[in-house]
Amino acid sequence: MGKFDKLYARLPIWAQHGAVTTYGAYRYWLRFGSGYRHYVQEFTKRESYSVKQWQVWQTQQLQQLLKVAAEQVPYYRENWREGMKTAVLAGNLQGLPLLEKEPVRANPKAFLRQDIKSEPPVVFHTSGSTGTPISTMWTVPEVRKSLALREVRSARWAGTSFALPRATFSGRLVEPNPDSAGPFYRFNWVERQVYFSPFHLRPETAAQYVDALRKHEIQWLTGYAVSYYLLARFIIAQNLQVPSLRAVVTTSEKVTPEMRQVMEAAYQCPVFEEYSSVENVLFASECVQGRLHVSPDVGVVEILDDNGRSCPPGEVGEVVTTGLMRQTQPFIRYRLGDLAMWDTAPCPCGRPMPVIKEVVGRVEDVVVGADGRQMVRFHGIFIDQPNVREGQIIQKSIDRIDVKVVPINGFGPDDVQDIIGRVQQRLGSTVQVTVNTVNNIPRNKAGKFQAVVSLLPPDDTDT
Repeated sequence: MGKFDKLYARLPIWAQHGAVTTYGAYRYWLRFGSGYRHYVQEFTKRESYSVKQWQVWQTQQLQQLLKVAAEQVPYYRENWREGMKTAVLAGNLQGLPLLEKEPVRANPKAFLRQDIKSEPPVVFHTSGSTGTPISTMWTVPEVRKSLALREVRSARWAGTSFALPRATFSGRLVEPNPDSAGPFYRFNWVERQVYFSPFHLRPETAAQYVDALRKHEIQWLTGYAVSYYLLARFIIAQNLQVPSLRAVVTTSEKVTPEMRQVMEAAYQCPVFEEYSSVENVLFASECVQGRLHVSPDVGVVEILDDNGRSCPPGEVGEVVTTGLMRQTQPFIRYRLGDLAMWDTAPCPCGRPMPVIKEVVGRVEDVVVGADGRQMVRFHGIFIDQPNVREGQIIQKSIDRIDVKVVPINGFGPDDVQDIIGRVQQRLGSTVQVTVNTVNNIPRNKAGKFQAVVSLLPPDDTDT
């Protein structure tokens, strides 16, 4: 836990609301400041592009990016062989090697363009859905572009806007006390945003979450899909009355048909899914027809078979992406670690953007506390753990968590105690935590491993 987190944990609740609002003011400037409206106009204009226009635009962007990467980015300059220059000049991605996550994790600055003198001021960490957070480095304009994209291609498609009051489930530890009696959110007055804690969800607390929606006149929900699904189950079981909402826009996990049905019944509004990554190399969003459209101006998306060939529509393959929007730290032919398939038919909505039929996986196991709380994205405990290369959470019983860690040099007793403290901060001090170092964690064919594994019997997970 960092110094700010320790200070925040000691503040009274009213001061924590103030701290969240102060941070919210900075985030509002960072995401919606100068240039944001222009980016909104650009994304809106390109949305009406024809297939041919998209192809021309994307080809031009790709050729420029590859040339810059070969000349100005240390990693590519050192690792792309002379024979690959022909592919670079032609804008031919298939002539270039796939990029694994390990080089990015080991030295993210090796992917920064050297012709841009100032280092990007904003660093975001991946949640570690492979159990391994990666540092991504952004310029301020890149951050604003990413929010303009979500406004145009996600929020507006769902009939809402970031200008309207919203509630968010994310990995932020807004309520640091695992034994808190509530409230289980903090309010950002600048954006009229409720930050929900995903670590206190249980049947006894569900009504407080719903009360927060009503108190702050929230109009739409966004964030962790599974957290909203778990809350929806409690709402239905307890017949809680939810205020009128425009939409639920989910992130981070796949929405299954059952999850969608439960959420739409509980919240009485449509559910829209986003598929993206913190690396910002891909963005797909659902239209009103329930189809998942890929935005070609965010990245070139390939779905490849085991031999590295493009999969035809309807065939599951590995997702490989080349980011076009975040070019200060470009990731080229990046193995995202997901499996997906292209749809075989165009969307009735008429948008000429590629359609993903299904993202395979991204459904997480849930961690359950002794008091019935249910949590997802639990692998976030590995963020800002510099001596951990990879990590996996295994829940063996209600009061026992095993943590597997692939360490790097420097890992020691302090790191072990930090991991134990992070787990107990989320589950309570009575949970037994064991940390074991291992050489590796087995992966699937896409190079991804299950970050959170629950060995609880079904009766326990249905608390």
